[in-house]
Amino acid sequence: MSIRYLIKRFLYLIGIVIFITLFTFFILRISPGDPVDLMLRGEEEITQEDIDRLTEQLGLDKPIHIQLYDFISGVFRGELGYSFYMKRPVWDLIKERFPATAELALVAMFISFVIGVPIGILAAVRHNSLWDRLIMGVNFLGISMPGFWFAILLMLFFSVYLGVLPTMGRSVYGSYPTTITGFLIIDSILTLNGHALITSLRHLILPALALGMGYSAIIARILRSSMLEILNQDYINVARSKGLTKRRVVYRHALRNALIPMITVAGLEAGSRLGGSIVIETVFSWPGLGNLIRGAIFARDYPVVQAGVIFFALVFVIVNLIVDIAYTLVDPRIRW
Repeated sequence: MSIRYLIKRFLYLIGIVIFITLFTFFILRISPGDPVDLMLRGEEEITQEDIDRLTEQLGLDKPIHIQLYDFISGVFRGELGYSFYMKRPVWDLIKERFPATAELALVAMFISFVIGVPIGILAAVRHNSLWDRLIMGVNFLGISMPGFWFAILLMLFFSVYLGVLPTMGRSVYGSYPTTITGFLIIDSILTLNGHALITSLRHLILPALALGMGYSAIIARILRSSMLEILNQDYINVARSKGLTKRRVVYRHALRNALIPMITVAGLEAGSRLGGSIVIETVFSWPGLGNLIRGAIFARDYPVVQAGVIFFALVFVIVNLIVDIAYTLVDPRIRW
């Protein structure tokens, strides 16, 4: 492993975060909508002095380059500013909301791999059979269907028709476990609170399915393609000629090598599940970071949007850096 390459890759990813930060800052400033106007809307007898006073309090009266300097200097000091509407430090809001988003993303990833890997293997082993065509047809439908539409279908079937699963929030009032990590499932287990665990899981099932099912189709297609390529390799034919069972050839030899591309897929999924959870969190009223950023966008709450985008970008680039390292460690044929 080359330290020089690792440093170059790290600097490249930091450059991406800086670009995203500047892009988000300027896009917010030039987009339609004035935070001051939105905050004073509905108030009676608003004077120009009221507008000027609030503009000064929010720091929006300063030239844009001064605002940019204040924002960047605050980031380097670990200060992300205060929310215009909630009047709280943005970092506190992120720490409060991120566990909900991370919990949803992790469970969605688990679901996508649990479903995608077996059907991908089945489609590859039964290549050109009825099972293969059926699986690929369903996969195409899963990839094409928008996440919010699938979420609505899940709500209609499991909540409206069957009435077995809730559609809003992470839990119900009075059922939250004692906060230790912020992850309700983990906190429920650590505090031995069975009722909170069951309630949390019931609220988590539908949004996790809505977020993970679409990606399970992508995983199945990638694994199927990788498996088909490996099953035609010479060493697989040698294993068959030795009299090894079909199950042993598929799972012991072919699958282990076919799963290597899944490392890249897992890294991309981790980032996309975090960022893509905004729509799902909105549909299910999930109190996560994505829902917070969505509300901040409509309210033109600049500090929250800026900090949220930077946080998502940092998580994404860190995960991709870890994937680059893991990919090289797992596959010794790759050298940096």
